[in-house]
Amino acid sequence: MKRTFVVLLVAISPLLAQTGAKNGEWPTYGGDLGNTRYSALDQINAANFDKLEVAWRFKTDNLGPRPEANLEGTPLMVKGVLYSTAGTRRSVVALDAATGELLWVHGENEGKRGEAAPRQLSGRGLAYWTDGSAERIIYVTPGYQMVALDAKTGMRIPGFGKNGVVDLKEEDDQQIDPLSPDIGLHSAPLVAGNTVVVGAAHKPGGVPASKTNVKGYVRGFDVLTGKRLWIFHTIPKPGEFGLNTWEQDSWSYTGNTGAWGQMSIDEQLGLAYIGVEMPTGDYYGGHRPGAGLFGESIVAVDLKTGARKWHYQYIHHGIWDMDNPCPPILTDITINGRTVKAVAQPTKQAFMYVLNRETGEPIWPIVEKPVEKGNVPGEWYSPTQPFPTKPPAYDLQGISINDLIDWTPQLRAEAVQLVSKYKLGPMFTPGVVSKFEGPLATLTAATAGGGSNWPGGSYDPETHIAYVSSQTTVTAIGLVPGGTRSDMMYISGQARGPEPPPAASAAGGGRGGRGGAAPAAAAGPGGGLTVQGLPLLKPPYGRITAIDLNKGEIVWQVAHGDTPDNIRNHPALQGMNIPRTGRPGQAGTLVTKTLLVAGEKGVVTMADGRRGAYLRAYNKATGADAGKVYIPAPQSGSPMTYMLNGKQYIVVAISGQGYNAELVAFALPASN
Repeated sequence: MKRTFVVLLVAISPLLAQTGAKNGEWPTYGGDLGNTRYSALDQINAANFDKLEVAWRFKTDNLGPRPEANLEGTPLMVKGVLYSTAGTRRSVVALDAATGELLWVHGENEGKRGEAAPRQLSGRGLAYWTDGSAERIIYVTPGYQMVALDAKTGMRIPGFGKNGVVDLKEEDDQQIDPLSPDIGLHSAPLVAGNTVVVGAAHKPGGVPASKTNVKGYVRGFDVLTGKRLWIFHTIPKPGEFGLNTWEQDSWSYTGNTGAWGQMSIDEQLGLAYIGVEMPTGDYYGGHRPGAGLFGESIVAVDLKTGARKWHYQYIHHGIWDMDNPCPPILTDITINGRTVKAVAQPTKQAFMYVLNRETGEPIWPIVEKPVEKGNVPGEWYSPTQPFPTKPPAYDLQGISINDLIDWTPQLRAEAVQLVSKYKLGPMFTPGVVSKFEGPLATLTAATAGGGSNWPGGSYDPETHIAYVSSQTTVTAIGLVPGGTRSDMMYISGQARGPEPPPAASAAGGGRGGRGGAAPAAAAGPGGGLTVQGLPLLKPPYGRITAIDLNKGEIVWQVAHGDTPDNIRNHPALQGMNIPRTGRPGQAGTLVTKTLLVAGEKGVVTMADGRRGAYLRAYNKATGADAGKVYIPAPQSGSPMTYMLNGKQYIVVAISGQGYNAELVAFALPASN
C-alpha cells in the first residue's frame, strides 16, 4: 500500500500547479497567474444555463467626458468586492459583487498627456495585491502612469512612487517626452509576490512616421514602494544577448517590441513569461535588417532580476503584423507518461506553440522551413520560418483559390475575378509594392486581425485541454512609398485608380489588427473584400477550438456565433441551407467544471425581432451547445465567474457601436 500511495502522489501532485481561480474568487486577469481562465465552479451548468437572469448591471457612461463603446476589461473579484477599470478616462471602480452597488471610484484626469496616449479608453484591467492585511489595486493609466490604490477606499497609497503614482515614462533607459503619443499600455499589470511587472504598447504600426521610435521595454517594480527593480531590454543594447540579430546598428534607432498583451508568471519557478510584439514597421522592415530579437518572441525572465532565462522567436524579421498579443497559458501536461511544465502560446498565425516553460525547448518539433523571398526594394527577408508539427493550425493560414466563397458558381466566379489583381499564397507569402495594374497587394489570413488576438485562450487543468477562439479574416498587404508621410522607404497602403465595379468593391484604406494593412481585415466577415456584399472567404468566420495538450491534437472545433444578417438574408442565398457560420471578432473564453463560456461578437436579428447577441455555453468535452442567454450588445471583454453567498455569478463586459459599455452579471434565479 505504501508503494502504491507514493507512486500516485508523485504522478498527481505536479498536475495541480495551475488550478485556476481558487476559493470561488477571481483575483487576477486570467483567473490565476498562468492565465488558465479556469474556475471549478459548477452551480451554473448545462441543465440551467438557459435560465440565467441578470443579477445586476453597471453602466459606465459617466466615467469620463463621454461614454465608452469598447469595454475590453476582465473584472477581478476578491472578498466580495468586484474591481474593474471602466470609462473613457480609465477610472477604477469597486462594486459590491452581489448587487453591483458602487463602493468607490477613482479617476485621473491626465489632460494633454492622456489625450495624446496611443492606448486610450478603459483598457483591459488591473491587478490586486495583498500581504494578508493590506490590499492594493494597481493599474496603468492611458498616459502611462502606474497608480497604487487602497483596495478598501480607492485612495492613492502615499508611499508608492510620488503620492501613489509612478511615471512610467521615467527610468526607462531612454528619453521619453511626457507628452509622447508613442508609448502607453492597454493591458493589466501583473503582480506576483512583491513584484509588479509592466509592459508597453505603441500606436498602430502600419504607417509609422519614422523608422525611429520609442522602445517597449519591460520592467519590474516593488509593489510597496514603486521602486524600479529591473528592466528587460526587448531590443538588446551593446553587450547584451541578441545584439548580433540587428544588422547595420539598427538596434540603435528601431523601436516598438513592446509587450502589449498580458503576461504570465510561474511563482514556483520564479519566471515571468513575456510576449513581445514586432519591431517598428508592421509590413516593411528594410531599415531593420536581421532576425531582430526579441521581436515576435516569448521570453522567460527571472522575476526578481529581469535576467533572460530563455527565449523562443516565432517569427524571424516579421513583415506580416504577426506580433504576440495572446497571454501565454501555463500548463502542466503529460507527455509519454511524464509530467512536463509547459507554456502554450496561441497566436495571430493560428499556431499554438507549446514549449517547456523551464527550458524553452519545444514539446513537439518546430521545424524551420524555407519561405518565399519577396522583391520589395530594400527589404531583408528571412530564408526560413518556424512551423510547429503539433498541434495543427486551428484557423485558415494564407489564402488560395480553394478558400474563396463557393455557395453558388456565380459567387465563386466573381470571387476569383476579384482576387485576380492580388497575389495569393500560403502563410509567410511576402507583401508586394502595390501597383494598380496588379498586384494590388498580397491577400493572406492569420495575420493582423486574424487568428487569435488579445483575449487569448483558456485551459482546463483537469483534462489538459486548451480552448482558443479565432477569426478568419482577410488582410491585404500592399506597400507604397513613404513619401512625406514617413522616413521609411515603404509603408502600408494600396495604389489608387478608378473606382472598382460594385461586384468587386474593396474596403480600401481600412485598418486591420494593430497595424492597418489596406484594405482591412476587420471590415466584416471574411475581411474587407466582398462579393455582392458577402465575405470573400468560406466560413466559419469565428470559431472556438479545443486542443488536447497531452497529445497535441484538436479535439473539436465549432463555429462560434450565429450567421450574420447580411448572409442569412442575402438574395443570392435564399432557399439555401447555410450552416451556422460564426461571426468574426476576438471572443474571450471561460472554462468551468463542465462548460466553456464565450459571448458572441457583433449582433444579429433574433427570432423575436430583438437585435443582440448571445452569451453561449458549450459542453467543454464535445463542443455541443449547452445553453445561451441574451445580451443586448456584443461581448467586448472576457467573461469571469465567482461564488458569493452561495450563488455563482458570471460577469461579462458588453459594448459596441450604438451601445454604451456596461458590466452585466448573470446568476440563477432564487428558486434554483
